[in-house]
Amino acid sequence: MLAIRLDPEIEKRLDALAKKTGRTKTFYAREAILEHLEDLEDVYLATERLQRPTKTYSAEDVKHELGL
Repeated sequence: MLAIRLDPEIEKRLDALAKKTGRTKTFYAREAILEHLEDLEDVYLATERLQRPTKTYSAEDVKHELGL
């Protein structure tokens, strides 16, 4: 279970959309979360990775290592 607080304007827009479409506000909240969850996870992983820098390799280094 999840409870969230929304700005009144967002709540009003969500309520209007739900009424116009016959869907629930929960449906749209779930859809929004699912739509953006992967992007948020990617941002978190990238940020975490940047905090632990490691050696980088140039394209030339990689080509040489692979014998290309």
